[in-house]
Amino acid sequence: MKVGFKFVFPVHEYKDKAIDYINEFDKYNSDINGTGALDEYLEKYDYEKWIEKIQCDIDIPNIQEPNVPKMTYFYVREDDNKIIGMINIRLALNDKLRKEGGHIGYSVRPTERNKGYAIEILNFGVEICNNRDISEVLVSCDKSNLASAKVIQKCGGILKDEFYSDKYKETIQMYVIKKQSM
Repeated sequence: MKVGFKFVFPVHEYKDKAIDYINEFDKYNSDINGTGALDEYLEKYDYEKWIEKIQCDIDIPNIQEPNVPKMTYFYVREDDNKIIGMINIRLALNDKLRKEGGHIGYSVRPTERNKGYAIEILNFGVEICNNRDISEVLVSCDKSNLASAKVIQKCGGILKDEFYSDKYKETIQMYVIKKQSM
């Protein structure tokens, strides 16, 4: 992991920083991915309700279908405690996620892109999946998102499928990142 950065499970103390993170995507008119629906909860409810949701996401015995167990983390720069990125790691897949979403969604705030953070974030997610015996991690991106495709490829992603998504009205690429043998 890069020195001076850490992965943090979201807590109440990060409320203002999390809202600032989402607001930056709005300011730059950028798509938001990998936030565990933080943007949706801020729009419909509030941060506290989102914290409850992500705590339920890891309560594996009590997750009701079609939901799947998942973990969401902030990627935080330690010197100013600023949220640089987020990742949502799905520990199982339903049919919808197997087809269009994959195991990992991630994002980097618009003003912090092109600094190698996305690679660090995705590698963290792949490592979590591998430690949970997920040997083939699925990660998707819009075909038009060349930067995300390059990140996935740098993390070992091999293009598995490409298709048009009626839901997203976009061509989606699905990559697989296979666990490396020791």
